[in-house]
Amino acid sequence: MSAILQTRNLRVEYRSRELRQPVKVALAGLDLEVRAGEVFGFLGPNGAGKTTTMNVLLGFVPPTRGTASLFGIDVRQPIARQRIGYLPELTYYYKFLTAEELLRFYAKIFGIARAEANRRIAHLLKLVELEAAAQRPIKSYSKGMQQRIGLAQSLINNPDLLVLDEPTSGLDPLGRMKVREIIQRLKNEGKTVFFSSHELGEVETVCDRVAIVHQGELKAVGTVADISAGHANLEKAFLKIVGCQAAPAPAL
Repeated sequence: MSAILQTRNLRVEYRSRELRQPVKVALAGLDLEVRAGEVFGFLGPNGAGKTTTMNVLLGFVPPTRGTASLFGIDVRQPIARQRIGYLPELTYYYKFLTAEELLRFYAKIFGIARAEANRRIAHLLKLVELEAAAQRPIKSYSKGMQQRIGLAQSLINNPDLLVLDEPTSGLDPLGRMKVREIIQRLKNEGKTVFFSSHELGEVETVCDRVAIVHQGELKAVGTVADISAGHANLEKAFLKIVGCQAAPAPAL
């Protein structure tokens, strides 16, 4: 399978606004490759460089050195992002809009013709199981429902690549299950999904491959089975890779 997301020796530095403060290195030579049609989990503790990587891919942050490309096009060219959809960790929508109105708003941004927009909106509302709530204002939605309409929004332009930042963050078990099912359906439709997560159980369930970053460096990449080899599960492997040992259970 061909790589549709690729970074080579990617380095990002942030300079402090205070004098004589050292430069903060967010990414230190990251080499990453995501293949077409796979679900790829991007893991790491807080501050590891996951969000910075996504911000480079989305054109929000320029690389200090190295390259990043989408579909073989440098991410610094806006056309590189034409075929992607993005769901941020924290979604901010006009809460007075209904789900259908929100999707129609984004369809207009992408210049999608009305007839095609109608077809896509109906399909997406069904995909995220919000057909019955399509005419309700988003402010009345639960956290899980808001996350699902966010997923629908990221799909309105029929992208080939989905970039999802903590898509199950703050959701209850039912909400996480529904998002997991949607990701699996997207994979079945041939979409490529690149997402960061702290929910390692979800990652084990849906991902074809995962990468683990720590302190801006790639520490491991491979299938869940490969990385978990010799450990009870992915969580145990993750903790060892990032140099953190789980605390022993207290004595009764």
